[in-house]
Amino acid sequence: MKKTLWLCAVLTLSLLLPAVKEKELVKKLPARYRTWLTEEVVYIIAEKEREVFLQLETDLEREAFIKAFWQHRDPNPSTPENEFQIEHYRRISYANNWFGKESPAPGWKSDQGRIYILLGEPKSIDRLENKTELRNIVIWYYQGMMEFGLPNAFNVLFFKRDFTGDYELYSPVRFGPQYLIADYKGDMTDYGSAYYDLMNIEPGIAELSLNLIPGESTGYSPSMSSEMLITTKIPMAPIKKVNTRYAEQMLRYKDMVEMEYTANFIESSKVVTVVRHPAAGCYFVHYLIEPKRLSVEQYKGRFYTTLEIYGNVTDMQNRLVFQFTKSIPIELTEAQMGKIRDKLFSFQDMFPLIPGKYRLTILLKNTVSREFTSVESPVEIPANPPMGIDSLLLANRMVENSSYRGQSKPFLIGGRQLVPSPRNDFVPGDTLFLFLQLPALSNELKSQGSLQFDILKDNASVMSRVKKIGEYPGLPDIIEKFPLADLRAANFVMRVTLLSPQGKPLDSEESLFYITPMSVLPRPWVMSVPLASVTAPQYWNDMGNQYFNLKKLPQARTLLEKAYHLAPQIAGFAMDFCRILMQTNDYQQAKSIALLAFQNQGKKEFLLVLAQASQALRQYSEASDYYNQHIAHFGGSPKILNALGECFLAMGHTAEAIQVWEKSLKIDPKQENMKERLITMKGEKK
Repeated sequence: MKKTLWLCAVLTLSLLLPAVKEKELVKKLPARYRTWLTEEVVYIIAEKEREVFLQLETDLEREAFIKAFWQHRDPNPSTPENEFQIEHYRRISYANNWFGKESPAPGWKSDQGRIYILLGEPKSIDRLENKTELRNIVIWYYQGMMEFGLPNAFNVLFFKRDFTGDYELYSPVRFGPQYLIADYKGDMTDYGSAYYDLMNIEPGIAELSLNLIPGESTGYSPSMSSEMLITTKIPMAPIKKVNTRYAEQMLRYKDMVEMEYTANFIESSKVVTVVRHPAAGCYFVHYLIEPKRLSVEQYKGRFYTTLEIYGNVTDMQNRLVFQFTKSIPIELTEAQMGKIRDKLFSFQDMFPLIPGKYRLTILLKNTVSREFTSVESPVEIPANPPMGIDSLLLANRMVENSSYRGQSKPFLIGGRQLVPSPRNDFVPGDTLFLFLQLPALSNELKSQGSLQFDILKDNASVMSRVKKIGEYPGLPDIIEKFPLADLRAANFVMRVTLLSPQGKPLDSEESLFYITPMSVLPRPWVMSVPLASVTAPQYWNDMGNQYFNLKKLPQARTLLEKAYHLAPQIAGFAMDFCRILMQTNDYQQAKSIALLAFQNQGKKEFLLVLAQASQALRQYSEASDYYNQHIAHFGGSPKILNALGECFLAMGHTAEAIQVWEKSLKIDPKQENMKERLITMKGEKK
């Protein structure tokens, strides 16, 4: 028994701790924001929004959140007024003026005030007051609120339990008809008897006493649907249509995105697929991000904006593996804008990635509208591709013999350009284009194995075909076409099964898609930046840096050296190669490469490499000269001044070393070890 009590105590404490912490956070809020949270929006703020708001640290962040809070409830963002916000504060004012008159608390805290703020003006109000056999009762009738998750019609009943005080919200389960009868003498747990007594007094009220939803029959028991209505559905109504993801994104990106952006988060869809490019012998991540809207600015008959794309890839230990940024200027004529005005916008891109399991995050900022959106996706690149089928990619259009053949372009497979949709949506008469890869097949499977393609509806095949793998000339790439003219609007599953030469299933992959009853879908306009061939040195450099970030230095050196030798004139490749050479203690080669870039191209950023490599090779005179040149061009940090001092000391130039280190201490006086060293050196000098 004691163990049970102890367990209950622990569970109770674990449930109370978050609530206690929340109360402490609320108390710490500045008065204005505490009032906003606990009084002004207390009934309409979602739990996730409240949780995020309490984690914000500055008033600037809180102001941005409040702005976003109202924006995501604005029924008509194109107008300067926020009708929802105006109506909400009107309801609070009305509640304070008309309710809570018989208690010291303000009207918004009363049951009637709360329901009024949540639901607004009822369609009709009935009052039964001053009836000797009944307690005072008020009935509010609502209709036409199904979009908020409520019944089409329902009643909310209030009563005065003791004939005095404020009206109380009535619950058929918590109270029952016995509480509506004045001086009821019967069994307070007997709903049936009380119901009959109330029928003799007021039949209409008797029905409502058990069920608040017209048309529902519960016999003589209180309605659980009515209980759910007043305890769950009505409180949730204001947030039924609010997507709280914006709050989570604000919290996540508040340190990465300027505050003026965080209030303007917009939803977006995505496609992320991994494709092995045989010519390069590595994998590329192809992705698209499709925001719900794209805002542009008009000036002299043209439309402008600039998109900034930020991407990063982290591994399962949250180490940064790869990061990239792109700036995409957009300029459209009036005619071009007319063609795409009602279409979605799809930005597409691709990048190489080394084997491993990762988390991809793409952040898109619109610098004109100060809007941002983001998508995330797990990505896995196999070190040794297993035998079987890679994931399926469905497209609604394919361009044969693309003009971009030979270049890198997202969703360009060989010479065929696929156009996928995040929704996998099609219209009757469309053709579905299916892409998959078979990265590791035995020779037997290549020559004698088969692929079975099935389109399923309700687990039954409505279209099926089997094709020999040997019929595909471009392995590992497989592209199949499926005309959908014979299929009606519905949800479907595309299933592909790898069959052995004997017809035995070895592996399968599935993807959902649907055919809409619409005759036409507004397909998005696509923007992507054509890139160099998949064998271009930039990609070897990218993957080399990915290995470097994971401290896999041998692999990093191989790829960074390959990129450098393919394009030694590119300073970035030379610098990255120098970086891995310094990390692996190959100082002589690092110095040689840096010297070429410095002497032949005048790249002064290589002065630091020359200095550090020369110092590591104990060529202190050269090192001090390179350090001084670097300081002359870029200024001296304590780290560089300290290194220069070491070179002077190694050459026996103690006075110069002391002078340089004193400069370092002026920049950063907190270098205690350096202070002690200087005191010792000056003492020895005396």
